[in-house]
Amino acid sequence: MNDVAIKAEHLTKIYKIYERDVDRLKETFHPFHKRYSKDFYALRDVSFEIRRGENVGLVGKNGAGKSTLLKIITGVLTASGGTLEVNGRIASLLELGAGFNPDMTGVENIYMNGLLIGHSRSVMDAKVDDIIAFADIGDFINQPVKTYSSGMFARLAFAVNAFVEPDILIVDEALSVGDAFFQSKCMDKMRSMILGGVTVLFVSHDTFAVKNLCQRAFLMQGGQILMDAPAKDVVETYRNMLLESRGEMTAEQAQRQNALVDNLRGEQANSLACEKISAEDLERGKDIFDKNATYQRIGDKRAIFDNVQLLDLSGELISEVIFGQEVILRMIVRFQTDVACLGMGYHIRNATGIDLIYTDSRFNDTKAIFDAKAGEVYVIDWRFKVELRQELYDIACVISTPLDETLSSAEMCDFIPCALQFNVVSPNAYLSLPGGYVHWHNDLIVRRVE
Repeated sequence: MNDVAIKAEHLTKIYKIYERDVDRLKETFHPFHKRYSKDFYALRDVSFEIRRGENVGLVGKNGAGKSTLLKIITGVLTASGGTLEVNGRIASLLELGAGFNPDMTGVENIYMNGLLIGHSRSVMDAKVDDIIAFADIGDFINQPVKTYSSGMFARLAFAVNAFVEPDILIVDEALSVGDAFFQSKCMDKMRSMILGGVTVLFVSHDTFAVKNLCQRAFLMQGGQILMDAPAKDVVETYRNMLLESRGEMTAEQAQRQNALVDNLRGEQANSLACEKISAEDLERGKDIFDKNATYQRIGDKRAIFDNVQLLDLSGELISEVIFGQEVILRMIVRFQTDVACLGMGYHIRNATGIDLIYTDSRFNDTKAIFDAKAGEVYVIDWRFKVELRQELYDIACVISTPLDETLSSAEMCDFIPCALQFNVVSPNAYLSLPGGYVHWHNDLIVRRVE
């Protein structure tokens, strides 16, 4: 049996672009075949191979070629060049309501889509109740789909494609219109399909979902695959590209930043104590940090991490943490230019790159460092209790200057995706079981009702 689900070799898709409509006619009827068009490459020499059962994410900016590639795989578009091999029955959610007859009811469209994918009516009879239950759109299932909201379209389309038992499932942003509960249902269903051996090709701007669902990912830009690697590495590279593409601040952004800094100053007086810490203490573990920090590090370097350490409460450097142990995450930050306001934060991620915990200085009494001068060094200590499942974790560290109250408008000074790693161990065997990553504190009250 062929183990290849999808194989592309040198796929190319070219569109002709005309400056004016009349140029199309002139080119068509010119006696010497003069060209009035320019070639636009939606895809350019794309090659890859996806094995059966793989779950692959596609990320990239709008116009990168993701949707064009998926439409060629599903047969909606024809490639201008190259070859494509697809082995298996494909179910796809490329565009909202694609493949639905708007005048037919939801039930009628369920049967029609099943027949199109190759199932008999008797097979669909056995599936229709599960599809209707998953879509959960009530009596609308017996109404023409042209009366559906976008959310109902998404529910029915996903339910049909998930329950017709495809060999390959292709999803292109179709879930973004659904509510949060429905999206969670879809993610769980896709995970179960993956465990059942279905090949999944998943396009989303939600990088958390890509990392959570996919083991492998493609980063696309300009119609080409720039990177084919584990999903967490591709997502990190894509995030860095987005940050770097923002460019310098506009005058409006600079004005907003100054206003925000003044507001923060008004909320908090910067009365940081100067503490004498030995140079030897600050250098501990720096060789490992420097090695880790080279991986996908970005920022404008106005301030940088000199070192990041994980310490126990006695100040000893550690890489192994007992469940429930209090630790100190120490950041040593050096300013290379004068900076009016600097915020800081960290992520704790599991081995697949999923963010489990995030916090930053906005959530603490000390919101930022103000009016730092070039050459100054600050030590930032975060103290917290580690109550994570027994596993290996990464800590990503970030320092940035605010433009607004949202992280998306901060300017990155230094971001290190893997500043350090640590293992959590537990003396209690049940804490190592895969029942979730983070222990949540509860006040437990049990009462018997008379």
